[in-house]
Amino acid sequence: MQEFPDRKTFVSYLECSETGRHYPADQIHNLSDAGKPLLVRYDLNALKTYLTKPMLRNRPADLWRYREFLPVRKTENIVSLGEIMTPVIRSRYLESKLAMDTVAIKDEGRLPTGSFKARGIALAVSMAKELGLTKLAIPTNGNAGAALAAYSSRAGLQSYAFCPEDTPEVNVREIAMQGAATFRVNGLINDCGKIVREGQPHMDWFDISTLKEPYRIEGKKTMGLELCEQYQWQLPDVILYPTGGGTGLIGMWKAFAELEAIGWIGSKRPRMIAVQAEGCAPIVKAFDAGDRHAALWQNASTRAAGIRVPVAIGDFLILDAVRQSQGFACSVSDEDIELAQRELASREGLLLCPEGAATVAALIQEINTGRIGKDESVLLFNCATGLKYEMPESQSHLDITHPIDYTSLAHE
Repeated sequence: MQEFPDRKTFVSYLECSETGRHYPADQIHNLSDAGKPLLVRYDLNALKTYLTKPMLRNRPADLWRYREFLPVRKTENIVSLGEIMTPVIRSRYLESKLAMDTVAIKDEGRLPTGSFKARGIALAVSMAKELGLTKLAIPTNGNAGAALAAYSSRAGLQSYAFCPEDTPEVNVREIAMQGAATFRVNGLINDCGKIVREGQPHMDWFDISTLKEPYRIEGKKTMGLELCEQYQWQLPDVILYPTGGGTGLIGMWKAFAELEAIGWIGSKRPRMIAVQAEGCAPIVKAFDAGDRHAALWQNASTRAAGIRVPVAIGDFLILDAVRQSQGFACSVSDEDIELAQRELASREGLLLCPEGAATVAALIQEINTGRIGKDESVLLFNCATGLKYEMPESQSHLDITHPIDYTSLAHE
């Protein structure tokens, strides 16, 4: 049985990401008064004095090993489904295909509910429990809703999920099966978000949308803490990240800053590459135009539903991180996403989700453009297991009432 020891916490206050205004910790918050995301700030000097790398090394290999970097005060409020450290897997196939020395994939599909959404939602639900909330609502393209349903059920909280009409059936059923009141909406995720926002005064639920509460980013931050530790407190040269709402990219950037502040890493940062689909690429458009904010993307469409986010409230935080890192934003076609997904599954044994496959397609594309060098070490993020997505049918059959021509079974 999993048990968590009591540990010190170092939260000082919350801060508006736009204005820098401070807000008290240990209170219920959505956005700041400026309508921007709130970021959790810690007493990093005290944390630096208390926590050492050897202390961390001897802890269980789970998300909660980073407790001092997280906002949950009381151990009894931790809501966990067994969040592991996800593996970093070398891709020998991509290294050979692209003539590169180091290409690795961090496989977030090993987490509870099969996606990296478990990280953010585990923290958000734990903090909801700590702050006395009882009813949570979310707009979702699938995986965030599944995580919210599961963690809310684990915590004994009510959850509501609103899904775009074309959300894959398996995702909708998963959300409902795990206890959320689940609704399809004839619109996109921003339309679902409007329902959550407008329904709040009628239903008294708490809006747990991406970056509209302060704690999902803290859970996603653990990706950055974790990969630093897995890379022996160094960092790869390039990180390609599938970007919709961008919580993970922003969270990792925040993790790197906190680790530098306590002296665990230096000032060197990976180049952060925000990967989007051609059918929904507001961050790419804003990056190319030199803008700090991204306009609503009209008629968004892509098979990579997790990055089909027409407008992101944290757009400026994504773009700031990309530019500060000397990175860039790029988009790839659905055809290249599907090709990359098939290729990695059949050649490497890695069944990526479409969003994860988008980073593979982007790597291939940007090696060819020269924006990523063959001598750079590269880390790709696969954000969910491919088992949660529709796969091509297998049409091969054998008739046992007739002799089998075994030579016809051979394939390359």
